[in-house]
Amino acid sequence: MSEWPHISPRVRELLRRGAEIALNPPDSWVREMHDAALGGVRMTAVADDPVLAEATRRTNSANMLHWAAANVRDPGRRVPVNLGGEVLDTARDLVRRGLGESSLDSYRTAQSVAWRRWMEICFDLTDDPADLRALLDVSSLSISTFIDDTVGAMSQRMAAERADLTRGTHAERRQTVALLLEGAPIPLTRAESQLGHRLDGPQVAAVIWSDPGAAAARDLEAAADALTKSNHSRDRLTVMASASTLWVWLPQSRTPDLRELPEHPGVRIAVGLPGHSLDGFRRSHFQALATQRLMARYPDGHQVANYDDLRLVSLLTTDDVATDEFLADTLGELGSADRDTVDTVRTWIAEQCNTSRTAARLYTHRNTVIRRIARADTLLPRPLAENLVDVAAALEILRWRPVEHR
Repeated sequence: MSEWPHISPRVRELLRRGAEIALNPPDSWVREMHDAALGGVRMTAVADDPVLAEATRRTNSANMLHWAAANVRDPGRRVPVNLGGEVLDTARDLVRRGLGESSLDSYRTAQSVAWRRWMEICFDLTDDPADLRALLDVSSLSISTFIDDTVGAMSQRMAAERADLTRGTHAERRQTVALLLEGAPIPLTRAESQLGHRLDGPQVAAVIWSDPGAAAARDLEAAADALTKSNHSRDRLTVMASASTLWVWLPQSRTPDLRELPEHPGVRIAVGLPGHSLDGFRRSHFQALATQRLMARYPDGHQVANYDDLRLVSLLTTDDVATDEFLADTLGELGSADRDTVDTVRTWIAEQCNTSRTAARLYTHRNTVIRRIARADTLLPRPLAENLVDVAAALEILRWRPVEHR
């Protein structure tokens, strides 16, 4: 690039003041940037993957704050590339998912949103036409150069990671799994040899993941070990899909029991239904991914879940606004009632409206169940007996939504 332009002290001071404001952007600005970054056609594969989507959000936020902090310290100077942990981890994870440099489009899209918001800041800083013109000129150069440099550094990192992944048995396993999931006509015996995993028997898939930086690789492996041992399996196929995600297959024909799993802070587990042979290998994995996507919508929700738990919820919650309306219309005040009342109604419906079985399952007195059901009737917009199916569906949604989404 040609020599960096000279910037007057007055414009440097305006840039510093603007950067201080940019260090604490409103939440609405940040959401707008994230929505735009993940909304492009070429970003669908990233947006559909909860781990990659969260990594992209973190990286874009880190880049924005890095640029602002640099201009607070030394306004107007060329901002060095941000090669912090979030950026490098994102580059590695994109390559491990088989994605190319087109996935860096999010940087350009985020830049356009950030530029519009930055102009609002600039127009509030000065009404002097000459100063404003100079401030916008140097800002445009600084932001575009920083993004160009960042994308270039990310591309180099991805190229190096791609070269590294072509070596070793782990890369071979990942490539073989990718071919199997895509339906490529790879010979079964060859695939089994490369994976060290039988493909003609029972299959149950799991996705074990954490938010970027929330858990170490050993914690993910410990969770995979616990899942394997708790279901009396000795073997498993494990593929590291990213720095924060493991794909796991267990050779068993029953749904894993997730109730007794030890807790691993920051780690979440999504499990598909049992299947058989190669078709089951694929289908169970895609079910686990669908479960992961729904769990990721509620970061403070359940730590473990299987596809069967969430199949109905998934169908009922594709539109958040419509879901909120359904819950409000169906449950009324019951939606915010105490947990004992809500759990009693849910259990009573599950026990086919049998009060004695409900009492036994909840370890409480039959009269207590009767009182709670009667109280629920006073909280519901319509009597429970007249709207049983809708109430059951609404309570199932409520079961999986964390408190702040209710």
